[in-house]
Amino acid sequence: MSNWDLMMPGMGLTSIGLAGLVLSYAGIAHTFIDGMHALTGLTMFVGLIFLAAGILDGGVSTSNRAKATTLVILSISLGFGMYAMVMNTSNYTVTIAGILMAIAFPAIIISYLYMKHPTVAKPIGAIVSLAAATGIIMWVSFGIFSAPDTYMIPQAVVDEPAEDLTPSGPIFVIEILADSTIEGNPDYDPDVATVSQGHVIEWTNADTLPHTVTSSVDVGDTFDSGMIGAGEVYTLDTNDLEAGEYEYFCVVHPWMVATLIIEAPTEPIKVLIPEGAAIPADDQLYYDPTVLDISVGTTVIWDNVDNTMHTASSGTPDAGLDGVFDSDIMSAGDTFEFTFNNAGSYDYYCILHPWMVGTVNVE
Repeated sequence: MSNWDLMMPGMGLTSIGLAGLVLSYAGIAHTFIDGMHALTGLTMFVGLIFLAAGILDGGVSTSNRAKATTLVILSISLGFGMYAMVMNTSNYTVTIAGILMAIAFPAIIISYLYMKHPTVAKPIGAIVSLAAATGIIMWVSFGIFSAPDTYMIPQAVVDEPAEDLTPSGPIFVIEILADSTIEGNPDYDPDVATVSQGHVIEWTNADTLPHTVTSSVDVGDTFDSGMIGAGEVYTLDTNDLEAGEYEYFCVVHPWMVATLIIEAPTEPIKVLIPEGAAIPADDQLYYDPTVLDISVGTTVIWDNVDNTMHTASSGTPDAGLDGVFDSDIMSAGDTFEFTFNNAGSYDYYCILHPWMVGTVNVE
């Protein structure tokens, strides 16, 4: 007959140990890292010993109750085992399963021999123990001299620099205006924005309430900012959009509607600072061309082909710099580029030679 006083704690300890092993090797808890895997494994083995002793106490029981108990134990073991095999994140699951079988099968055989043939159990047990000890010694010895696999040894993690996914390119600024939550008030500025591909659009929320920038035709599939809090910025890389017209709106305040027009990228236009520009003369060109007409989103490149230093600084000699753009000092051969994202007329001059003036008209 089976000994239920041994079987009951055996079943409990086995279940607890199996649960701990599953948690350890599935990555659900940090018990594997912290060494708790060893404790839960030991708990499971102690439970198996109690369980085996209880089942085999007084011989192999053939009662229906013993068979049912065995089936329950096998079901629990197989269930946890399959879960651990399939759902775990450890690379050593097969190794652990092999170790468990290497321990379980000899234990079952020795237990059976102790019950049926006690006279041969001791020598067979000694042989199995010597074989196990020899295997462990050989593994350690050869592992030391042949650079063993770093099994269960924490490896130094080299932190690779994270890839910078921030979109890069000329910035086109759109402002979500204050009090735009009131229906009829201006909302997005500009209301119709024409942007060349390659630009990065920045929506800045100047209001005190959250807003969104959401494509209208597909309700956010093309682009969707999510909630933009007060003072926050949403960026959109126009390289991800095809040329065309996109209406967008605020999900929170659907009367806030604006239009985004994406144009195919335009080639930069070059303005030369010719030789001799530093000397005032009636027939001298200071910026070539002096007056430039372009469309919104065009990039202008100033190229200093003179043999002295110059600047291209927005403003006028009388009023001074206005801060829209400034090349700083450009030595001979240097270039400076600026993208005009807003319509208007922009005067500029050289702060070193104030008779050098030019104009960019943006439509």
